[in-house]
Amino acid sequence: MHHVEVPRDAPEGLEAAARECRYRALACCDADWLAVAHHSGDQAETLLFNLMRGAGLNGAAGMPEARRLQEGGSLLRPLLTLSRKAIETYLERRELAWVDDESNHDTAFSRNFLRHEVVPLLASRFPAAEQKLAAAASRFAEAGALLDELARSDLADQPPRFPLPLASLMGLSEERGRNLLRFLLTQHGIQIPSEQRLVEALRQLKQARPDRHPSIAFGETRLYRHRGKVYLSASTGLRTVPPKSPELSRKLR
Repeated sequence: MHHVEVPRDAPEGLEAAARECRYRALACCDADWLAVAHHSGDQAETLLFNLMRGAGLNGAAGMPEARRLQEGGSLLRPLLTLSRKAIETYLERRELAWVDDESNHDTAFSRNFLRHEVVPLLASRFPAAEQKLAAAASRFAEAGALLDELARSDLADQPPRFPLPLASLMGLSEERGRNLLRFLLTQHGIQIPSEQRLVEALRQLKQARPDRHPSIAFGETRLYRHRGKVYLSASTGLRTVPPKSPELSRKLR
């Protein structure tokens, strides 16, 4: 048994904070691989939840079948194509017990609202709604992987990290430029607040005069341009350009 304390005032919300605490606890297990029982219903809820949050293609892809944990080890979801009913039937036939988290019934939480109110309503009209949504998430994941391949191609010989030569953006279309920035930010674990912010970031980076040094905030990090390159700087004060670089900036609000 592993006990965690979830901060109730977390800026990302209680649900997201609880999820992060859960994954950190799982990462503490002495194992190379951890399998969890997320099913097609969970995948359908994740797709709907992320779309309602305004997430892009990566969010619409839902939960991956496998992912690396930051603290080490890997997480597997081998049951994403199965329904909850199929899993419960298997357990009952073999007289295996399971635990239901009582908080999963509280529809004050968005995911529970989707699970108990929205998905059943969709299923009453479209019987295969859960399976169709889960299948759509899989196709979105494939599309996301293709866009990542395109971003790597647009990087050419450049490594997938900042600083990025501005020339790598200047020769791209608007859509491919945004895709490249989105890919690099995701590689650094940066959550993009909105597509509008990304559009404005690309505009500033490409169109600002040579004597300007545009700076665009993404939560606790910022993108800025200096001497023909695009840098990523954390809020910790660590810099990726020489200390004497100009500090002229214009942050989005």
